[in-house]
Amino acid sequence: MIVCPNCNHQNPDGAVQCEACYTPLPAIVSCPSCGAAVQADASFCGQCGFNLKSVTSSSSISSMSDPQESFAPDPIVPDPLVSPDPIALPTEPDPVIPAPSVPNSQTQLQQFAARLLNLQTNAVVEIPPGLSVIHLGKPNDRIPPDIDLSGFPGSEIVSRIHADIRVEGDSYYIEDVGSSNGTYINNAPLPMGNRHRLRPGDRIALGKGDKVSFLFQM
Repeated sequence: MIVCPNCNHQNPDGAVQCEACYTPLPAIVSCPSCGAAVQADASFCGQCGFNLKSVTSSSSISSMSDPQESFAPDPIVPDPLVSPDPIALPTEPDPVIPAPSVPNSQTQLQQFAARLLNLQTNAVVEIPPGLSVIHLGKPNDRIPPDIDLSGFPGSEIVSRIHADIRVEGDSYYIEDVGSSNGTYINNAPLPMGNRHRLRPGDRIALGKGDKVSFLFQM
């Protein structure tokens, strides 16, 4: 589906204008990294997190350069009449003895620990370790949240079952699971069913208006 850039209404694939506000909709293109369908005005691919703006900037730079001005350097051809210096004999490097390492399991765990920094209160929320799926939301009878957002200012816009963070190896992905007010990554809406690979510094907003937002940190 195509998200309207004006009112964030989710329109069916192939639509040329928003069903809600009649704003012209952006075209759908393929991600150059994974091939997933993304909107032409998107900054990042919702499937693999590829920076789509980097493709535009690199294309403009390459179009400005003149290919006729680039020349490969001439290869260096050794002179057959000049013999190598008989004195300069190859020597073997001294063996490198590695320093003994002291295992520190606590340091290794802290290196891969992930957390969310709430931008409204500067409160730090640690992502629970050992879970492959972390549920974000508020207390409910169906899927209790692993990260309870009910105590944060503006949490009235957060759905009880809002979003999931999935852990695959050392990678973290976030996806909206049908929230009422949507999930935004770096100010761009994340369509339901798509997932975004989180990188340190990504801004996560749960709901419209950026009232409940976090920075992803590792």
